[in-house]
Amino acid sequence: MTKKHHILILAGTPEARRLAHALAERFPDVGLTVSFAGAVSDIADPGIPARTGGFGGAEGLAAFIDQEHVTLIIDATHPFADQISRNAVEAAKTKGVPLIRYERPAWKQQSGDRWEHVSSLAEAAERLPAEARVFLAIGRKEIAAFTHRTDLFAVARMIEPPDVPLPHHWHLELSRPAQAVEAEEDLLRAHRITHLVSKNSGGSRSHAKIEAARRLRIPVIMIERPAPASAKTFGDCDDVLRLVARTVT
Repeated sequence: MTKKHHILILAGTPEARRLAHALAERFPDVGLTVSFAGAVSDIADPGIPARTGGFGGAEGLAAFIDQEHVTLIIDATHPFADQISRNAVEAAKTKGVPLIRYERPAWKQQSGDRWEHVSSLAEAAERLPAEARVFLAIGRKEIAAFTHRTDLFAVARMIEPPDVPLPHHWHLELSRPAQAVEAEEDLLRAHRITHLVSKNSGGSRSHAKIEAARRLRIPVIMIERPAPASAKTFGDCDDVLRLVARTVT
């Protein structure tokens, strides 16, 4: 029997996973699909259907909406996954399906932070002074924006090796962000880091490096988020659940 409502979550963040579990528990009679762009899903719940891989742009997503009878889209992708968000807005508009955005709030500069705000990876790369010792906490897909700066020493941290070669004198740190501020301080001290480059991803999972930089008085080049897609946006899971309740009842 086809369910009356079918929610598609565009996922890829811890918040999306928590939302998926909350929706499955609270609305068991509502169809739910969680989509991951490329990474292996870790919903770890056979009761929540998941898919991986892209849709093929806005047209492909629109076709999926038709095929799976999607009645609500929740865009809970990473704040910097702006292309997927734009595709979602276009597909939802084409098909007349409501779309909401669930996005964790950005980090706010605090007393003691030494932030320099930039709007892009390219601008961040150019702002770094010659001979700086840099901690690049930006991920494997973005590292190519910095590899031309061979005058720098950089610690590049990512979960998997990058697709592009790094300068031979750089250090590749294959690990997830440390949760403890003290561990991040130790890393920054060990490599005598003078600057940190980070995207303003928000959330608590990778914030320890920001606090470590504050404690050590290290300047942070903070890459601000791209302009948000035109969708009603929520930063709290309970707010999303309340809206869903009004939509499916």
